Amino acid sequence: MSSSFGHIFRISTWGESHGKGVGVVIDGCPSLVPITQEIIQRELDRRRPGQSSIVTPRNENDEAVILSGVLDGQTLGTPIAINIMNKDHQSSAYDEMAVTYRPSHADYTYDAKYGIRAWAGGGRSSARETIGRVAAGAVAKAVMLQAFPEMEVVAWVSSIHDIQAKTDWTEATADVIESNIVRTADASVVDAMITAIEAAKTAGNSLGGVVQCVVRNCPPGLGDPVFDKLDATLAHALMSIPATKAFAVGSGFDAAMMMGSEHNDAFYMDGDRVRTKTNRSGGIQGGISNGEDILIKLGFKPTATLMLDQETVNQSGEDTTLKGKGRHDACVLPRAVPIVEAMVWLTLCDHYLRQRCQRS
Repeated sequence: MSSSFGHIFRISTWGESHGKGVGVVIDGCPSLVPITQEIIQRELDRRRPGQSSIVTPRNENDEAVILSGVLDGQTLGTPIAINIMNKDHQSSAYDEMAVTYRPSHADYTYDAKYGIRAWAGGGRSSARETIGRVAAGAVAKAVMLQAFPEMEVVAWVSSIHDIQAKTDWTEATADVIESNIVRTADASVVDAMITAIEAAKTAGNSLGGVVQCVVRNCPPGLGDPVFDKLDATLAHALMSIPATKAFAVGSGFDAAMMMGSEHNDAFYMDGDRVRTKTNRSGGIQGGISNGEDILIKLGFKPTATLMLDQETVNQSGEDTTLKGKGRHDACVLPRAVPIVEAMVWLTLCDHYLRQRCQRS
């Protein structure tokens, strides 16, 4: 069950980093939604390794193959299975990690939970698992755009280490974000971010940062009270992405420093639509979307695998040191952007279908 997400639009990802392949099964997708292999591939190409000099050089095409649930470019309403083969895994680089735990990685905790782990490439703890999410997110996006053609989900890198982009929520555009290999919305910091990532890579170190995401033209009414609030579900979805450590919506932690008179978003009528004059709620009130932009921040830690000697222990309980090998991202953020967008689309799609069932 831990590999599944969603209630009505439900996905289950499968596969290990160095196994034969990875993929996803999508159940609950409505019929007659336009979807093609090319639409899915476009999103996977944004996530794949080897796409630039600042990401892992693992050479994978990540070619999606739709096995079921689609006919002549339309969904059938039956389960959609998507498969992506692994072709460039080099498991020998992980031989030492079979018995020695990488600090801050999932090696020890997987052994503690299961008593066994797919040590090559990190198995299911590898970000390669997210391929299935991105493929499913492309389908969820198609469902939502069929119902709400103006809806937009845009994520971007807003900081890497101590380098901050200055882009406002309203100014971030997909064209600018996809025009640079860092995927930031502020062109003035691209070179500095690239230099920082390359320096960390050369030193065998890694960097973290923040991804911001905005949902535009989301209808009001999505989200369920109490346990399945929209912001709670988004937190669940986004914090399940590897290397995430912090989530905030709207004013986030800044709200703790405000008074109610400062934080409240005053309502007003814009024609026949209820609007708010400010958006400190981040588009969600009482766990339900209010029609304003949904504003999200997501913090990523530095990559755990370092090409430096680190103190650790092995499976025999002995103190030792470990220096990472293999191919790894010195900074995961540029490739995390499409994963963030995919998880937001999946969350919104599931809540939309749930709302459609309640108030058709």
